[in-house]
Amino acid sequence: MVLRDQGILNRPQAGRKMKKVYSKIESITGSVITVRAEAVRYGDLAEVDTVFGTSLAEVNRLENDLVSLQVFAGGRGISTGDTVRFLGHPMEVSFSENLMGRVFSGSGSPRDKGPTLRENLIPIGGPSVNPAQRIIPRRMIRTGIPMIDLFNTLVVSQKLPIFSVSGEPYNELLARIAMQAEVDVIVLGGMGLKYDDYLFFKDTLEEGGALSRTVMFVHTASDPIVECLMIPDMSLAVAEQFALQGKDVLVLLTDMTNFSDAMKEISIIQEQVPSNRGYPGDLYSQLAARYEKAVDFEAAGSITILGVTTMPGDDVTHPVPDNTGYITEGQYYLKGGRIEPFGSLSRLKQQVNGKTRADHRALMDGMIKLYSSYKDTLEKRAMGFIMSPWDNKLLKYGEQFEREMMDLSVNIPLERALDLGWEILAASFSPEETGLRTELIDKFWPKTN
Repeated sequence: MVLRDQGILNRPQAGRKMKKVYSKIESITGSVITVRAEAVRYGDLAEVDTVFGTSLAEVNRLENDLVSLQVFAGGRGISTGDTVRFLGHPMEVSFSENLMGRVFSGSGSPRDKGPTLRENLIPIGGPSVNPAQRIIPRRMIRTGIPMIDLFNTLVVSQKLPIFSVSGEPYNELLARIAMQAEVDVIVLGGMGLKYDDYLFFKDTLEEGGALSRTVMFVHTASDPIVECLMIPDMSLAVAEQFALQGKDVLVLLTDMTNFSDAMKEISIIQEQVPSNRGYPGDLYSQLAARYEKAVDFEAAGSITILGVTTMPGDDVTHPVPDNTGYITEGQYYLKGGRIEPFGSLSRLKQQVNGKTRADHRALMDGMIKLYSSYKDTLEKRAMGFIMSPWDNKLLKYGEQFEREMMDLSVNIPLERALDLGWEILAASFSPEETGLRTELIDKFWPKTN
């Protein structure tokens, strides 16, 4: 099977010269082979011809004339006498409107049984956008999720992780955002997905009518490990081209911990000196190179990135979430099936929530302050303290807040969420007990019949 001819990637363009063929492989370690070659660049592609067919490989290490390549299909079946032919160019992806509604693997092969695409090839994994071409984030992305729109607004060109643990509905949350986010294009990159999760995304977006504006690049757990590393770069390369056409693009990546684990596995095979918990020393740079692709172009569209980061053992000091936190502009913390208000933070929300409605900031701060008091009251009740009338008000408020605001099944626009916030406050407190400004209470407090 020749992956080059089956996918949207890796087909040499007309006029390119094929590099010299090397017929001696120095060593084979897992899926990494080593040859001696000249005039080869980091990231270049090669074809490895074996008795079982042709497989793609990518240069991922250079040491003088000793070249290491990661073979997509793995090292099984490769012998030292097989030939390696360098193609002289890095990974590429075809870009056109025909990508819409399509699903591809990490090697570029269509997963949806659709036609192969080979026109307008663009390289992947390029540098981030020149800062001179960026503008200050100033627009919000509406999602219909109150815990995002009201309390931690998602901003155009923002880069945010969703910190979670295994078992939480983070893929369900991403699928809902993909269906409801007010953007032009969705690019979904799945890494290490279970096949059921892949089918869930595909079926959900198709049934919800969002697949027609979505491009999916999916690596499943049974696919070659190197394909996992290609998913973010393919997703972001396509997103950048759509953004240059003036479109607002939302890139959803799941799971960046699987991406990091793939890097870890390959670095171990190559016998690189490990860093914290066995991860490669350039983990921070590798993650930053992807997240920094988020941008709002001065005279074009934008790229916004939401990437799931699962935390083994709910350990936020794990190298992947720890490094991610230094790169991104806050995080959404998914716990207990909810976006936690205290663990979550959108650092750019102040750029936009002063322009939505006059009560947005004050209501957001006031409700979270009262919810914090509710959590304290829960601890008092658990320790056997007698509940005062104020404690009982807080208990009523907190339960209603969790049920009508925090539950991920709630699906309402921002304006309705703001009105609902006032209704929840009015159901438990008198106006003066909320601590909100009098002019806001006079304007927005629910009128009683």
